[in-house]
Amino acid sequence: MSTQTITREVEDVQATPVEKVRLLVPEIAARAEAADANDEFAAVNYAALKQAGLARAGVPAALGGGDADIRQLSAMLQEIARHCGSTALAFAMHTHQVAIPAWRWRHQKVTAVEPLLKRVAGDGIILLSSGGSDWVGGAGWAAKVEGGYRITARKVFTSGSPIGDVLMTTALVKPDGDSPPETIIHFPVSMKAAEVKVLDNWRTLGMRGTGSNDVIIEGLFVPDTAVALSRKAGEWHPLFQVIATIAIPLIYSVYLGVAESARDIALDLASRKQPNSDTVALAGRMETALRAAQLAHRWMLDVIDRNAPSADTVNEVMIGRNLVAENAIAAVTLAMEVAGGAGFCRPNGLERRFRDIQGARYHPLQPGSQSRFAGATALGLSTAGIY
Repeated sequence: MSTQTITREVEDVQATPVEKVRLLVPEIAARAEAADANDEFAAVNYAALKQAGLARAGVPAALGGGDADIRQLSAMLQEIARHCGSTALAFAMHTHQVAIPAWRWRHQKVTAVEPLLKRVAGDGIILLSSGGSDWVGGAGWAAKVEGGYRITARKVFTSGSPIGDVLMTTALVKPDGDSPPETIIHFPVSMKAAEVKVLDNWRTLGMRGTGSNDVIIEGLFVPDTAVALSRKAGEWHPLFQVIATIAIPLIYSVYLGVAESARDIALDLASRKQPNSDTVALAGRMETALRAAQLAHRWMLDVIDRNAPSADTVNEVMIGRNLVAENAIAAVTLAMEVAGGAGFCRPNGLERRFRDIQGARYHPLQPGSQSRFAGATALGLSTAGIY
């Protein structure tokens, strides 16, 4: 039976997103090693998820989607990550770009997001984000011209770039003279535009199959009518409080899944010989670190359930983000020791998890900024410029 036939059958199954993923697990896992070894985007895995209807899973049913909530999407990404971290991380970037407008539609009654969500559901478009360039501070320049802006930018870490249709991005409005920029604009970019070029430059320690290439934008005209938001540069905006609160827990679902699979592999390898007391102790430390990551991630999802994004929820989510990262990395490091020399051998899959988990270090807020944000919150100080 062909992959296309399998994924079409999965699409027809009445099941939760994570249950659908489990039907695709054999093919996802089988292709993970090759994507990693060859620095290739996990394109077939991504296409299988899309064909199975999971790219529209987070779109409200009233708009043609699968109506999955944040917890269901998190479980979906976590399960994908247990078998291919790269596929999961690339898919997480589309998933959170769908989950955010879906949340705004459900809880803030924002109707302006309906056309985008309907395109995801009906036309099957894939959304991209550039976390390395489009965080609170923004990147790239927007020069004001008649009727709109000319965009010049280099967007790094654009996961899923080979398959994406629309990049949801930002740029700083170019000021007059040497004045600092005052405004950042948000806008969509068609990846098919002549002014947009995807480089082939993703060569990394881990998460090698995410296709997180740089995207070059040279002279793209964005009309005023396409600007979704104009905000003050250098400060948090309420929309970014929504983005941070929802996106980060989904992204870290991936790293939790990687850590859980590393634990399972390590225990399987260790069980093939009689464990000594040191191995038993290492396994206990691994379990403790993994549980800490699981509890921290559960807390992040609990924060989303408040349905009230704010500076406070950003603080709580980012505390969770750093606890997940720290303990997931620790758990996988310990898994390498629990497994012993077998963990060092590539065919066993553990060393790939060890490399992939290192990516948990690099998403915002990284430890320095997160500590300052938490400290300022605790002391009653402004966090507006901490990102």
